[in-house]
Amino acid sequence: MIRPDTLSSLRGALFDMDGTLVDNSPVHVRAFERFCARYGVSDWREKLDGAFGMGSDDIMRMLLPEAVIRERGLQALCDEKEAIYREIYAPDIRPVAGLRALLDRLRAAGIRCAVGSSGCRRNVEFVLESCGIADCFDVCVSSDMVRRCKPDPEIYRTAAAALGLDPAACIVFEDAKAGFEAARRAGVGRVVAVATTLSAEELQADPRVDRVVGDFTEIRSLEEL
Repeated sequence: MIRPDTLSSLRGALFDMDGTLVDNSPVHVRAFERFCARYGVSDWREKLDGAFGMGSDDIMRMLLPEAVIRERGLQALCDEKEAIYREIYAPDIRPVAGLRALLDRLRAAGIRCAVGSSGCRRNVEFVLESCGIADCFDVCVSSDMVRRCKPDPEIYRTAAAALGLDPAACIVFEDAKAGFEAARRAGVGRVVAVATTLSAEELQADPRVDRVVGDFTEIRSLEEL
């Protein structure tokens, strides 16, 4: 739990998107399944297991043969897969339970919020607008705005800087190992893990995580973090 002195110094909240704002990892898996079938890639699932939280460019390099990337172009392939994802998810998208209440609580406490995602800007806009939470965030940092995606700390350092804050004054909400690594390397004050992509047991055993929740309804007050 946050100690009183820690809570008083908390000034920013940085949210991952995929698996944190929305429980969409299964949707990305379905999109990759359809996408990889187009290119005759059959061993994608095993490779994808360790890639959650990473940027699309890095994932494509893990999944696809170099010949396909040279022929089609990395950006075109990423755009193609993300278009499939948005098409699949649009009818059913909704925020993780309790998210809006937490965002309102943070704002009432004067804590500024940012999105720090390895997803592309179009996906970030799609999620925020579809869930009706775009107005809750002062800053959005996507993969298009940085040179290196998670597990590199650049996304979270950029998000904190855009809020005008030191990372140590920020709490990060994340679901993936790459994100925990990015947050810790960025020097954030706290990491809360959401058990969407990984099990609560696995998250609780991760030394980079301070608190594990199943969803945001478990956070009834900021002091409970």
